[in-house]
Amino acid sequence: MKKFLVFLMAMLTALVLAACTTSENAGEEPEDDAEPDTTEQDDTANEEENNATDQETEEKVLRLNNGIEPTSLDPSIGFDAVSWDPLNNLMEGLTRLDQDSRAAAGVAEDWDISEDGLTYTFHLREDANWSNGDPVVAEDFVYAWKYMLDPETASSAAFLGYFIEGAEAFNNGDGTADDVNVTAIDDKTLEVVLEAPTGFFLDLLTNPAFFPINHQVAQENPDWHTEANTFVGNGPFQLESWEHDVEMVFTKNEHYWDAGVVNLEKIHFAMVNDTNTQYQMFESGELDTASIPPELSDQLIDGDNVYIGDYGGLEFYRFNITEEPFHNKNIRKAFAYAVNRADIAEYVVKNGVEPAYGFVSPGFTGPTGTDFRAENGDLVSFDPALAQDYLEQGMAEEGYDELPEIVLSYNTSDANKAVAEALQSMFNEHLGVEVTLENQEWNVFAEAQQNLELQLSRSSFINDYSDPVNFLESFVTDSYMNRTGFSSDAYDELIAKGKSETDEEQRWEYLYEAEKMLADEMIAMPIRYYNTVVLEADGVSGILRHPVGYFDLKYADKK
Repeated sequence: MKKFLVFLMAMLTALVLAACTTSENAGEEPEDDAEPDTTEQDDTANEEENNATDQETEEKVLRLNNGIEPTSLDPSIGFDAVSWDPLNNLMEGLTRLDQDSRAAAGVAEDWDISEDGLTYTFHLREDANWSNGDPVVAEDFVYAWKYMLDPETASSAAFLGYFIEGAEAFNNGDGTADDVNVTAIDDKTLEVVLEAPTGFFLDLLTNPAFFPINHQVAQENPDWHTEANTFVGNGPFQLESWEHDVEMVFTKNEHYWDAGVVNLEKIHFAMVNDTNTQYQMFESGELDTASIPPELSDQLIDGDNVYIGDYGGLEFYRFNITEEPFHNKNIRKAFAYAVNRADIAEYVVKNGVEPAYGFVSPGFTGPTGTDFRAENGDLVSFDPALAQDYLEQGMAEEGYDELPEIVLSYNTSDANKAVAEALQSMFNEHLGVEVTLENQEWNVFAEAQQNLELQLSRSSFINDYSDPVNFLESFVTDSYMNRTGFSSDAYDELIAKGKSETDEEQRWEYLYEAEKMLADEMIAMPIRYYNTVVLEADGVSGILRHPVGYFDLKYADKK
């Protein structure tokens, strides 16, 4: 153990935890005082700069960092944290998360639910408008949702729509758009029929994947979402300018139905994916928020300007069970029990994150008032002796004298590299197994993982909606999110019941059982839960950071 701690201390002096954009995740962020610029400037340049600064100080301008370019501002395609944050402030769905992170009225001012729980009738606000002045109508939702479900769109969010009658068949090519039971009764009335009662449907609709699309604009220009001068939204802010890979600027949307509560006149989103640079920008006043670098955690985390909150999500590693040696369950368990999650949380990731001994993150309160995580308990632990036993069993079952070569893959970032190196050391120390590390850029990595080309690979999951089934459904047969090769009729049935059971206590029992099955099969290895730790500049207030992985600037203010 001393060897590992010495390794960690050396590693931490050399590495900085990078911003994580889990879409892959959904859906994290910044050191060092920047040296002042001593370059001489002429008086005219100084005067122009000061005038510009004075003008901005008269406005309420919030300066944030998006890390990297959004994947897409098409709500059906931008299914990740770097797209969600901009989208959630440029657009709005039928429901919107409120200050308590609960589904509340958004474009829909109210709704009716049939007695059998299958039919939802949404009544849209008369004053809900698009940023170009067009009214938001029910057909905008019909168009957007069927576009998301169209197999030609290839939306990774499409599975979220499967709760709607006919949606899965259309998305799988076994049905048509006409089979999707979403109907514009009139301009301001939308009817949705579900496959089965779904108690969390209103929460589901807060996800950006269910945002409307101005159908008239999209039909005239399918690339409406790619540039600021063609983008049309219906949220608190509108897209004023977009210098790709550099900066986005939002301004207050005067056409928004609730514009009166919006305090900010402007938001600047930088795109800086370097932790040192980001923190320096915060220190120099160029950014109003930043995350705490792990090496400064002890120094800064108890400060008055630190926000710490829940963030529903998990960092984990997937085993490819279609390849040796991880086709063997005992070998998978050996690797899982060889991981000291507490050390990774405390010494590598830091910032108060919690080690993960289960898959569903804390924060989901069940019908009996008990947190899901507390109720289902620890499902995996750090136990080197047990890990060795599992390894010996697995190797005997496979006839191995030694394990095949093992490659651990992760998408490129300092944070991911630090965790991967810690795991490599633990596998060596506790199992006597040498593991090779491989890093890949995100697009290459994601495709390889999806195609089951990686043996042991990093993943992260940020909740799309506020229910524990959201993570667990990722591992049903043929799910886009599965990426392990795992298939079980029994597991699929548990998840189906965990979605449709109307008795909430029984529904949660199905989900408890499903999580325990995941742990028994150990197709994935939990590492740590996410949290939100953010430095905020003086005068910044009202930013809503929701546990599902995106923030809301509707009520944000800056003095």
